[in-house]
Amino acid sequence: MLTRRALLAATVASSATPAAAADAMPHLRVAVADLPATLEPIRDMGNVGTRITYSGFDTLIRRDFLSAPGATGTGLVPSLAVSWDRIGPQELVVHLRQGVLFHNGDELTAEDVTFTFSAERMWGPSPLIPDAKNYFGVLDEVTALDRYTVRFHTRVPDILLEQRLASWASWVVNKRAYQALGINGFARAPVGTGPFRLVKFSGDTEFVYEAFDDYWMGRPTAAGVTFRKVPEVAARVAGLISGEYDIVTNLPPDQLDVLEGRRGIEARSVVLANAHLIIYDCRGPAMGDRRVRQALSLAIDRKLLVESLWHGRAIIPNGHNYTEYGDMYLPGHEYRYDPDRARQLLHEAGYDGTPIVYRTLPNYYTLALSAAQILVEMWKAVGINAQLQVVENFSLMQAPGMQIGNTSNSIRLPDPIGSLWVSWAPNASPQTTGEWPADSASAFNAAGRALERQTDPARRRALFETMLDQWEAEAPGTILYQPLETYGVRQAVLWRPYPFYYMDFRPYNLSFRTA
Repeated sequence: MLTRRALLAATVASSATPAAAADAMPHLRVAVADLPATLEPIRDMGNVGTRITYSGFDTLIRRDFLSAPGATGTGLVPSLAVSWDRIGPQELVVHLRQGVLFHNGDELTAEDVTFTFSAERMWGPSPLIPDAKNYFGVLDEVTALDRYTVRFHTRVPDILLEQRLASWASWVVNKRAYQALGINGFARAPVGTGPFRLVKFSGDTEFVYEAFDDYWMGRPTAAGVTFRKVPEVAARVAGLISGEYDIVTNLPPDQLDVLEGRRGIEARSVVLANAHLIIYDCRGPAMGDRRVRQALSLAIDRKLLVESLWHGRAIIPNGHNYTEYGDMYLPGHEYRYDPDRARQLLHEAGYDGTPIVYRTLPNYYTLALSAAQILVEMWKAVGINAQLQVVENFSLMQAPGMQIGNTSNSIRLPDPIGSLWVSWAPNASPQTTGEWPADSASAFNAAGRALERQTDPARRRALFETMLDQWEAEAPGTILYQPLETYGVRQAVLWRPYPFYYMDFRPYNLSFRTA
């Protein structure tokens, strides 16, 4: 058995790519606004984490974004699993691809899969990673039928299990490395089956990956990928123009004019299957009255935000309710801008001018600070004593005194379970922190638990409508818009962005134009 230190050293040492092979391929250089503190793939599933970890891990089933223009990834294709069989509403049998290697040379087997999705790690009473329970709390047993076959059994009928296995929290990890290193060691020396393996972890400056030549999909098309932290937009753009970077992320629309006409550079944009939100702490003076929270939402002119910040290219959804839901999408629920009604609600609530603090990070979300400055003025216009605090990290963001903050919710499954429920359920942060108290969330929670186990389409729609109505009435948060994600890219890099924050550099989505 390797010691933790030996395995860490072996993981890095084994990642060297032969010099001749490395010289034959470009090394991709990506400038990002921020880097995650961990590469344990479930511990940071936000925009910062998933764009990095997506290069190192694979899922059993893959969402297909390339089959048609504008695809939203609702179609599923084989990945680490070559096939899967529905045995019943609570059982799925998955057949693994044979010969797949992890970065440490181990072959992928059912033992790695059962460990990845174990109660101990993901869904038991006290899982190692509590956030995973929002995605796989439906499980009650994951067993190996043989070396390459795994049976998943759920505690309730679950029509979404295949989608769960293709989405967030489902990246397969190497059991031997994980157990030897522990969760914190694995977070700095992750071992997956992805096209690139980590060779340098420096959370405050850069992560460096090198190609995993034994990748099961074929040899990667880049010698490696470096993700470098460059917080300032201007510095990212300058680095792209100078040739220091091949791709830069998180560009606001006003940078499109800067890139236009630059030789060898272009902007590539996609509206994200993700929404920027305002989240309210439903406790304490003023904020404990839902009429005040409703007033805060009614005072927001979303169309003005989209026009002024996003040049009209972001999308305002109809509530926490998206076309990606397919037949579960509910018409109506459009957001209202009604400052007169906001003033009336404040009067009814007896709002007395108590200061209400909006706290934001400056760079985590594109245009977050600009949006915050406009929102504070909109709230002041209806009589709210709104104050803005800009903080530098999440510890300060979540410290006592925050009454309003910002967050984002992704459409992680093409169903309300994978967006509204996973983001606001009893195991999700707003409820576990107490920001959305249980008494206020009780009707929402009851409908969500029923939706998890319901299979009838009409009943599922009715339950979703109840959830949406309750979420809007209690107003623990409100959606602003689905943002436009713009990348600056060197034209020689043939790569397509997806409507999620992760960046897919697998061979089918990355190549290089030669002169």
